[in-house]
Amino acid sequence: MDASDRSAVCAPLAALLYRAEALPALADVLNGPKRGFGYSVSHAPDASEGWVELLASGLTFDLHGLKDGPSAPASPIATTIGLSQPDIGEMRWLTLAPGPHLAGAGGLLPVIRVAAMLLIELAEMSQAEGISWIPAHLVLKPGLFGQAVMPWLEGGPFPAPAFVAMHRLDDGSMASRGLNLLMGQEFILQPGKSEDASLLPRTAVRLVDWLVAHGPVLQPTRAILAGTGAVSLEAQFGSPILARCD
Repeated sequence: MDASDRSAVCAPLAALLYRAEALPALADVLNGPKRGFGYSVSHAPDASEGWVELLASGLTFDLHGLKDGPSAPASPIATTIGLSQPDIGEMRWLTLAPGPHLAGAGGLLPVIRVAAMLLIELAEMSQAEGISWIPAHLVLKPGLFGQAVMPWLEGGPFPAPAFVAMHRLDDGSMASRGLNLLMGQEFILQPGKSEDASLLPRTAVRLVDWLVAHGPVLQPTRAILAGTGAVSLEAQFGSPILARCD
């Protein structure tokens, strides 16, 4: 299976963003295990192909866009944290996709955990300017991604800010982007009548935690969120969850 065939099997979950001059080469990735990083290289085509297969925790991932090979295509970006949109437009992308044996499993938390660990190590290996979680159309500075994800990898709560983007709608509600990969639905969160709108982002993060833990909303449900109170949830088939703060 060549690089183009493998790319068609699993869409990339994430990407590392680089200034053109800092884009890693195959040799840099091959040297990673010697530097103590937790992956091994399970398949390395010629450098001119621009990709490599990595093995970590028994799972394989394809890294595309290495120096000396074809460029990896950029993905849409709607939310940036710590970077500016003009800067991102000039960067090169190094994409990370689940290997062919993980087709259809990109939304499983064990797969996302390993992908997150790889992203942190690859960013440390080279001079990455940003980490993009593609399903959320989100880019963060590598340090901010690591700050969010490392406590989760060590047994803490799900790091919603690293994997789910939030944006304000015209009516002041907040809508999620990227949650669909994790549990099959997005949500629109509306404040309650007495709700302070400035507290809504915190409630949205807590709601992501709850939904990732409990799964899809198939009937009216009341979620009790730690530190923010109760939220009423309703969902119609094919539409986002409508969430209202009590």
